Amino acid sequence: MSWTRWRPSQRHGRREGWAKVPLVNVLKIEPDRPVRSLKIGTGHQTGQIMDDWELSAEELDLLERDALKQLAERSNCSTSNYYYVSSSSLPSSRSPAKPTFLSPPQEINNASLLQQAATKLPPSPNVIGENDPQKQRQHPKITVKFFLHASGNVAAKFPYDKVLLGAFHNIPRANWNAKERLWMFPLSSLSTAERVLHDVPGSNIEIENLDPLVRRAIAAFTELPDLQDRYDKIPTDIEVRLLPFQRDGVRFVLQHGGRVLLADEMGLGKTLQAIAVTSCVREAWPVLILTPSSLRLHWASMIEQWLNIASSDILVVLSQWSGSNRAGFNIVPSNTKRHINLDGVFNIISYDTVPKLQDILLASDFKVVIADESHFLKNAQAKRTNASLPILQKAQYVILLSGTPALSRPIELFKQLEALYPDVYKNVHEYGNRYCKGGVFGVYQGASNHEELHNLMKATLMIRRLKKDVLSELPVKRRQQVFLELAEQDMRQTNALFRELEMVKSKIKSCQSKEEAESLKFTQKNLINKIYTESAEAKIPAVLDYLGTIVEAGCKFLIFAHHQPMIDSIHKFLLKKKVSCIRIDGSTPAASRQALVTDFQEKDSVKAAVLSIKAGGVGLTLTAASTVIFAELSWTPGDVIQAEDRAHRIGQVSSVNIYYLLANDTVDDIIWDVIQSKLENLGQMLDGHENSLEVSVNEAGSSPLKQRTLDSFMKRCNNHQSDDEPKLKYPRN
Repeated sequence: MSWTRWRPSQRHGRREGWAKVPLVNVLKIEPDRPVRSLKIGTGHQTGQIMDDWELSAEELDLLERDALKQLAERSNCSTSNYYYVSSSSLPSSRSPAKPTFLSPPQEINNASLLQQAATKLPPSPNVIGENDPQKQRQHPKITVKFFLHASGNVAAKFPYDKVLLGAFHNIPRANWNAKERLWMFPLSSLSTAERVLHDVPGSNIEIENLDPLVRRAIAAFTELPDLQDRYDKIPTDIEVRLLPFQRDGVRFVLQHGGRVLLADEMGLGKTLQAIAVTSCVREAWPVLILTPSSLRLHWASMIEQWLNIASSDILVVLSQWSGSNRAGFNIVPSNTKRHINLDGVFNIISYDTVPKLQDILLASDFKVVIADESHFLKNAQAKRTNASLPILQKAQYVILLSGTPALSRPIELFKQLEALYPDVYKNVHEYGNRYCKGGVFGVYQGASNHEELHNLMKATLMIRRLKKDVLSELPVKRRQQVFLELAEQDMRQTNALFRELEMVKSKIKSCQSKEEAESLKFTQKNLINKIYTESAEAKIPAVLDYLGTIVEAGCKFLIFAHHQPMIDSIHKFLLKKKVSCIRIDGSTPAASRQALVTDFQEKDSVKAAVLSIKAGGVGLTLTAASTVIFAELSWTPGDVIQAEDRAHRIGQVSSVNIYYLLANDTVDDIIWDVIQSKLENLGQMLDGHENSLEVSVNEAGSSPLKQRTLDSFMKRCNNHQSDDEPKLKYPRN
């Protein structure tokens, strides 16, 4: 049976009987709503026209769909109640008789007709607010679904209901997202939203709420204080050198109460951002820094450089120490039997040392703790994880730094999340069943609800930026020195050679004959070459230690070395770590080099290129990587620049980060200075100005333990440095 609607037709301004029109709108009258006016007819077809109901287009559209649904449900009801008749009973167009339920066409009395219709129409099931329990049972259930939006807000989705719309207008900071057709409000308004919807009178609303774990995380986050007003406490000389996205990172940490995971991609200055945050909470000092062993001295030099505090206030716990301490740090050996006092303003220890010093660390009651490369805490069974967690949970401010917080599976995030919010992430099975596709014998290997987990972390504790997102703010090439800690046994031979070299230098100064001086200078040159070789051997363990942190970052990188033992050790280490890599050195046939380059450029699975400075530093395009590492230096500055430019050349779409791995009391002391001196002399001859290796002040400072003359051959990249500031140049001592 088809249904239609009749309306009075018009021609040339006067009514002529009744005509059949398509059913588009259905009259819907709420008994409790005062009837003002009615418009009969739709679109380009106009009938008897009265005033508009003052409803929006969206409301009218939704009312129409709702009415059509109601019509289908009421097909067994009496047609006389609805202003609809069967098409079979309608008069023909030749003899346009009036419908039996309407009076002959005449001027319609608004009040009488519509009030009469209202008494005949049954109440709409969407009417909210009826007091009759029987009528309440007829109301259809309206489901409101809450979920976390990618913006970090809570989103709500539900079918149209006018009373519900009014309720959402009462939720603080709630707004309508027209593009996605969602209502959204901030996390802080969640409890208010639940209360508002619960208090809607006479409603039959079912809230499909957030998961309990998500709700606990939001509740814990909203209880933390917003510390953004402390941003102004950052020293001016630090703040002006922060890039815009780094300023945003500092503000994010403060806004989230100082308990966050700073997950920027490698090379975006997480260390500097963390140091800037500590300057905002000086009243909570002293500070504890947990870091991989290869980065302890790097942290010490960064803190001294940026915060301008006395080097003696920076305490570094080293497992063993053999080098000189020209920077004046408070070096404490961890293998001593004496009691260790962690009484520095900044205290830097490695993760592997934490289990041994756990009682001392807990008793020290550090309020500010930074955990660098926090993915070192991914293994729940590791001693360093179990020892570090109570220290992090006890602290007032905790900053986790990691460019790769979850290396392969969401379960690797759990311990880091537990460190930040121990009262929220307290059940690994709850977390695993929600985000790791359940577990088999307690091992959660999968991933589920990953979008919710990502949005939850972004909303409550994590900020992450990629290079491609902030490329316009980055310099095209940035150099950074990384100072390695060498073991005493690895330095014995090198130290012996340095002592012998000093003796030869002394003899050269005191010798009387030219022949003897020439002979001693030849001996000096041979000793320096031996030191060059022995330094490479001594640096191998520390280089591999640092390389482990790069491997875990998961990025493509180039690593350059000069001596064969170093190249062999790096290559074997990567193979042992199951890192797919290419190797190009003097023994690589020329015919196969291009195929290796193609593999590196085109295959995402090939993560590393192990290259000799001489053979791999010329003629190759390796722009798939934006990270370049020098395990050794070359005496020739041109070789170093050429090697850098394997990645920094046409085709590179990212900022290139270059890391020089240097060690104190090795040949690096000599070569670095020589390279700087040669570049300056070469630049003055060819270009008329100095041209030295520029080391970014945003990334690293001078060596914490090297000769003070190192700075005399360096210009730091500093866009805010005045051209009138003198550039220090001292003769080598």
